[in-house]
Amino acid sequence: MFSIFKMAGRVALLLLLSVVSSEINAARSPMSVDSVIARRMHARSIPVVDSNSVRFFYRGHDKFVDLFDAVRNARSSIHLEYFNFRNDSIAGLLFQLLAQKAAEGVEVRAMYDDFGNRSNNSPISRAMHDSICATGVRLVRFDPIKFPWVNHIIPRDHRKIVVIDGQIAYTGGMNVADYYIKGIPGIGDWHDMHMRIEGPVVREIQTVFCRMWRKSTGESLLGNDKYFPALKPAGNCRMSFVDRHSGKTSDVMRDLYVTMIDAAHHSIKIINPYFVPTHRVRKALKRAIDRGVNVEILVSARGDIPLTPQTAHYVSNNYMKRGATVYLFEGGFHHTKMMIVDDICCTVGSVNLDSRSLRCDYEANMLILDKQATDELVAHFEEQKKHSFIMYKGWYREQSFAHRFQGWFGNLLTPFL
Repeated sequence: MFSIFKMAGRVALLLLLSVVSSEINAARSPMSVDSVIARRMHARSIPVVDSNSVRFFYRGHDKFVDLFDAVRNARSSIHLEYFNFRNDSIAGLLFQLLAQKAAEGVEVRAMYDDFGNRSNNSPISRAMHDSICATGVRLVRFDPIKFPWVNHIIPRDHRKIVVIDGQIAYTGGMNVADYYIKGIPGIGDWHDMHMRIEGPVVREIQTVFCRMWRKSTGESLLGNDKYFPALKPAGNCRMSFVDRHSGKTSDVMRDLYVTMIDAAHHSIKIINPYFVPTHRVRKALKRAIDRGVNVEILVSARGDIPLTPQTAHYVSNNYMKRGATVYLFEGGFHHTKMMIVDDICCTVGSVNLDSRSLRCDYEANMLILDKQATDELVAHFEEQKKHSFIMYKGWYREQSFAHRFQGWFGNLLTPFL
């Protein structure tokens, strides 16, 4: 009799273990990654919106051709928010086109960051700014730098947003400059990503622009049907527009990246130009590597800003030693900011993985919970690997003392980079 009860107990235990194992496997299924991230977005009151479409642009030429065509077809409003408009031919063509649309009666509002404008070597001058405004384009500087100057260094508006007629939106990592087409002497081709988005999520992008416009001008556009028309389904893409508004959603980008990294079961793929993550993101990546996730990081072999490439190499080398695979891109400079998790969801936008983007500036990333769209970015990542070499053990030690010292020193300055 005792042996019967013993056998029954073993059977019950095996059944219990089978149920637990099934639940664990279900939790580890690819769909669960989407669910974890979506739940976290809802907890942060960030809408996860269905029925959208997304088109990716990997070259500046393709982005500007599509954007200019959409601007030409605008009927009621054009809203632009950029870190900077470089004073060159592509920006000149854009402002000519915007002036034409303003003359047709289309409301044109454009905003650029004053620090971003001054920090590039071909800024919009005061005279040029005034001449653009004279054409009917409402052009605004975000947070003009003035005495005592230092209090205007941070936070800055680093977003890249365009919304046309409240129905078509563009966002990503590209500003408006010739080098997105021509490259930069001494560095080579400039690689970046941008997106054209249609569907109900455009309302969220328009909302972010309108809030920033009100902050800069006092004019309220929110709640006006002219800028927020009814939006029909445009596809099957599930998306969230994640906005970092300084002082209101200050930790949202760190939370986004940590949530995605912690949700990963199989793989994480990262392309980022200034790879100097803050403490929370660094720890999340280490946890992922330690639990066996295949972490791949692609950074540029050369940089456009002093100290940043050396620091990115220093940080990447530490991850390589821990078990990540690091690719050093040699086909120019990669300004792309994207991360892919388990090949089923991704985020693309304006966020550099450095302290300034994650802790200080106004930023915007699109979270895409869609396998088909993510597959396209996986293919893009694999293509970029062909133009890179793998950081091998000993590579960093082979670099010059100056390179290694700058990397070490830059790492100490992580809170300020």
